[in-house]
Amino acid sequence: MDQPSPIAFYFDPISPYGYLASTQIEELAARYGRQVDWRPVLLSVTVLQVMGLKPVPATPLKGDYSRQDKNRMARLLGVPICELRHPEVSPIRALRAFLWLKERDAAEAARFARSICARLWARGEDISTAEAVLHEAALLGLDVAALRDGMESPQIKTRLREEVDRAVAAGVFGVPFFIVDGQPIWGVDRLWMLEHWLEHGSWDPAP
Repeated sequence: MDQPSPIAFYFDPISPYGYLASTQIEELAARYGRQVDWRPVLLSVTVLQVMGLKPVPATPLKGDYSRQDKNRMARLLGVPICELRHPEVSPIRALRAFLWLKERDAAEAARFARSICARLWARGEDISTAEAVLHEAALLGLDVAALRDGMESPQIKTRLREEVDRAVAAGVFGVPFFIVDGQPIWGVDRLWMLEHWLEHGSWDPAP
């Protein structure tokens, strides 16, 4: 019997909603016998460049709402969250490290991705610098020496640009973004829709 297709999960560590989804997606997928294919995207490209919008925190009215919304959603999901303590945070090095790890072991890469998201949003620590990324990798017992060279290689830098281009071509505009069985679903607040599809394979109401 053919294995069901994986859930493509697009994430950017700088998004609190992406972090919240990162705490839920693996367990949700496992309940329905699905794997999760973690894929990087950059909100600085999709939101700022392609869509021409401001970041949500800098958007009048919406920014204030989102600060309240992420906190109450974290409480509903039973996970910790803190305010962003590094306003100029960059996910570039973390995502390069993720891709280098994914080329070698997708499961280790996913573990690193969850950890780097939590570093920023659960522990309030920076993820921008190579030192921060490598420190998180060391906490996970990863090969820091190899990762240090790999994440700065020209091949991985090119790979990240290509991955972002592919995400945009697939219609990904924000995070978290899921694509399963050709169905695009955006937002941690739509995890219930993702689960509905996984359970029923249609958009008809549950019997």
